[in-house]
Amino acid sequence: MRIVVLGLSLSSSWGNGHATTFRALLKAFAARGHDILFLERDVPWYRDQRDLADPAFCRLCFYDDLDDLARFTPEIAEADAVIVGSYVPEGVAVAHFVHEVAGGTTAFYDIDTPVTLAKLARGDFEYLSPAEIPRYDLYLSFTGGPTLDLLERTYGSPAARALYCSVDPAAYRPLGGATRWDLSYLGTYSPDRQPTLERLLIEPARAMPDRRFVVAGPQYPADIDWPSNVDRIDHLPPSEHAAFYSASRFTLNVTRADMIAAGWSPSVRLFEAAACATPIVSDVWDGIGSIFVSGSEIILATDTADVIAAIERTDAAAIGTAAQRRVLAEHTAAIRAGELEAHLLEAGNATATTQLTSAA
Repeated sequence: MRIVVLGLSLSSSWGNGHATTFRALLKAFAARGHDILFLERDVPWYRDQRDLADPAFCRLCFYDDLDDLARFTPEIAEADAVIVGSYVPEGVAVAHFVHEVAGGTTAFYDIDTPVTLAKLARGDFEYLSPAEIPRYDLYLSFTGGPTLDLLERTYGSPAARALYCSVDPAAYRPLGGATRWDLSYLGTYSPDRQPTLERLLIEPARAMPDRRFVVAGPQYPADIDWPSNVDRIDHLPPSEHAAFYSASRFTLNVTRADMIAAGWSPSVRLFEAAACATPIVSDVWDGIGSIFVSGSEIILATDTADVIAAIERTDAAAIGTAAQRRVLAEHTAAIRAGELEAHLLEAGNATATTQLTSAA
């Protein structure tokens, strides 16, 4: 296939999880023999923080605005499939342009499905509007479970399919070395995640002054009262993620409120940490049991006491190894690329059948 992807960012992982998701997926998709053009809006906050300006697995091009995007009309028109991602600047206008121009299958890849649906419910059409959803042949959703039925029945998607994040095992693997932290957390600051981070990391750090903790990620307010045994790393590029996880006895997963409400929304950080055989302590949401088995592949925690008990466990290595085994069997980028290919072919065949029926 020749595909065009219009995504938030491929070039910069600063402050977003989209770049690492796209990198793993598209690298594996290209390995299946497909040709990929990634179009990224050239914005200053990513331009100044690029850590992958020239990917080997696809062609990466930048555009300044909607008018500049029009110079890629031939590529979009001739592609077998065009995928528009969530949080693309002026995403509704981009979608309208794609639907007017594209000759192949069109798909929306929502890496933020619960956030998207919450925005639609309050009339916030920042990057997707209800009117555009039925126009996409395929809705690829970060979230599975009941949300897929909602997208089809309520919003009129012809085909809503789960396409979870994934991990590249070549980039995320155990590196050995000394353990630096008893519990780590990797994530950009989010107001709705912060209370959980307080409960599941900061309070345990206060209660266990002889243990070491770390929080890595940008945009945390200056007025947070970090305990002295909590290290801070402002930004950690993907090239350093595996070393970060490998230096952690446990790592923490904290989920945004909209994603907890929807359930079935595994973060890419879950798969990346597990691929490094780092045992995970996670907050609780519907569907997490379909990803990892609680107690043997992951530790679920609702309060500070649960985290303290987890840190004191002696079977950390076994939990990490079991989670790694699950991820390598079910959630690698190669597996996800195969799913993407199947979904695009299914949508393309359905569209062709509809067109033939209409013509008849």
